[in-house]
Amino acid sequence: MPRPIKLYNFPKSGHAHRIELMLSLLGLPTEQVLVDLAKGAHKQPDFLALNPFGQVPVIEDNGTVIADSNAILVYLAKQYGEGAWLPEAPAAAARVQRWLSVAAGPLAFGPAAARLVTVFGASFNTDEVIARAHTLLKVMDAELGKAPFLAGDTPTIADVANYSYIAHAPEGNVSLEPYINVRNWLARIEGLPGFVPMPRTVIGLQTSA
Repeated sequence: MPRPIKLYNFPKSGHAHRIELMLSLLGLPTEQVLVDLAKGAHKQPDFLALNPFGQVPVIEDNGTVIADSNAILVYLAKQYGEGAWLPEAPAAAARVQRWLSVAAGPLAFGPAAARLVTVFGASFNTDEVIARAHTLLKVMDAELGKAPFLAGDTPTIADVANYSYIAHAPEGNVSLEPYINVRNWLARIEGLPGFVPMPRTVIGLQTSA
């Protein structure tokens, strides 16, 4: 049996869920290590030695330490994905990178930020981040009208990078009701073998667990 990959995780973090989901989709044995953000565990010296930015997730794979969710997705796809999750062809790889950039930009400052307000009490301008979320969702919905997944006909790390915060956007008072293609895409990801959900927070428009 291969040694489990150690995942430093916090259950309400969409960034950490990306990696929990990817590890499960790849069928990789995983050891979960809770990093209690509420108690400041991510700012302690032992954790900062793994990630000086003090953020989850981090993985430790047989001595290799990788931080940053998108970087971890690239590593896992390259190391264990057998070409299925991150294509080698230049144009196809560029399509994936485009959506990794979206996950680090418009997604982080739209749906993810709106959820941070309701779940963690972050001090963003609520109207502004919700408006950004809908701007992103309109583009995603149009793109997903052309292909079943963000970067084409098969799932890639582009989908994994964007799934968690889109699926949980209603917790930040961002409705997914107008976006049928986005909702169908979420269902396709949730139907993949090995899918694991992120715990829902009953807040915002998310009124039932």
